[in-house]
Amino acid sequence: MSQLKKVIGSLAVVSVVSWVGYSFWAAYQPRPELLQGQIEAEQYNISSKVPGRIENVFVKKGDIIEKGQPVFSLYSPEIEAKLAQAKAGEAAASALADQAEQGARTQQVAAAKDQWRKAKAASQLLEKTYARVNNLYKDGVVAEQKKDETYTQWQAAKYTESAAYQMYQMAKEGARSETKRAANEKVKMAMGSVAEVEAYVADTKINSWYNGEVSQVMLNAGEIAPQGFPVVSVIDIKQAWAVFHVREDKLKAYKKNQTIDVYLPALDQTVPFTITHIAVMGDYATWRATDNSQGFDLKTFEVEAHPVNDIPNLRVGMSAVVRIDK
Repeated sequence: MSQLKKVIGSLAVVSVVSWVGYSFWAAYQPRPELLQGQIEAEQYNISSKVPGRIENVFVKKGDIIEKGQPVFSLYSPEIEAKLAQAKAGEAAASALADQAEQGARTQQVAAAKDQWRKAKAASQLLEKTYARVNNLYKDGVVAEQKKDETYTQWQAAKYTESAAYQMYQMAKEGARSETKRAANEKVKMAMGSVAEVEAYVADTKINSWYNGEVSQVMLNAGEIAPQGFPVVSVIDIKQAWAVFHVREDKLKAYKKNQTIDVYLPALDQTVPFTITHIAVMGDYATWRATDNSQGFDLKTFEVEAHPVNDIPNLRVGMSAVVRIDK
């Protein structure tokens, strides 16, 4: 019995010594370092390029939406008024272009022709009158002054006839080609103005450009939305990645396109991620002092890694942990 007690005591002492020895050994073993980051995802802001009052918001926070789905609408009577003005300008420009193409009215052409005939008749009469006066002058009946006055009146009548004939020809030919081209270009300019305002009108009905989950609704019905102000934010969790901040003396362990194992505490899973981007962070608050004897500081780099496969229930803001074995 005493022998058995001695054996048991010896085993107990050995066990205690072994446990103490292992504890000391484990205490002095290098412990793995944990690098903690977080999950981020692509975020999109949906807004309008025109200002207006929010008429309806068709989504709410947490909704899953698809590209092309209505998100919100604006009420903007000012844009409707501008569209009416633009269409009226287009109609006026088209009317002027038609007038230039068609030329003068038939009544205007007839009136110009009658003016030419009137001037022609007056010119013919004065030509005959001058011939008679000239014969009388040769016979010594009238003075030379009278002959000269009649000749001047005849020449003036001829010029009047020529001017009337040119006006008649202009009326027949209509507008110049340059005038017609200018009128047509004004029509195109007016059409462009209408198309521009119609684009603004279309932008009062906003559809989603992205697939994702609504993360924020910043404005509600009745509120004024300034130009370009984000009304709804959408997160595409399928475009998620993990971000880690790595001090440069640890950066040698991470290479682009390298696959790393990332532990997600919220999901209690370890999943593979691929490093896709490494970049230095800004100087502000990224310097860390090393031991003073080393005489230099270390910068911080941002490492992005995308999951190799889709991860169900992954959410933005979840912690991501990478174990670094020393």
